[in-house]
Amino acid sequence: MADADVVALLLVRLVVGITMIAHGLNHWRGGGRIEGTARWFGGLGLRHGKLQAWMSVVTEIGAGALLIIGLLTPLACAAVISVMLVAGLLAHRPNGFFVFKDGYEYVLVLAVTSLALAMLGPGKLSVDDAAGIDVTGWAGGGIALGVAVVATAGLLATFWRPQPKEADQPA
Repeated sequence: MADADVVALLLVRLVVGITMIAHGLNHWRGGGRIEGTARWFGGLGLRHGKLQAWMSVVTEIGAGALLIIGLLTPLACAAVISVMLVAGLLAHRPNGFFVFKDGYEYVLVLAVTSLALAMLGPGKLSVDDAAGIDVTGWAGGGIALGVAVVATAGLLATFWRPQPKEADQPA
């Protein structure tokens, strides 16, 4: 692998990892803290908002840390993809594509970048490489996408109970 490839993969891991940690910390310690995050998740139709908030914090910080060190990369990428799928489906999809309209542009970029990273692998500057863990290509992408889709479907099936809109309620 060329030096530029090694550095490029490290940069992608660092940026996505740091972004996920910052996102998790914001859900935990930012603005409305965990209680505000729980209310927001509840407003999206997720039952047990406080549990959802903590699950989100742990998943985002954990996936970010794993990406930074390059450990279990396909699973770390799966966690990012799953979080972005939930956010995209519940919070951003109704608003269209563009992020400046609170659309799904941002979450799509993070999810697809994570899928590409799972396929390419973490690179030579990673714990995976040092430990001889080499799950890349279609296997890495398949694991990341498969685990993400199953986790997202499981979360939505278990916890998502959207409230009917006023227009949908009987008169």
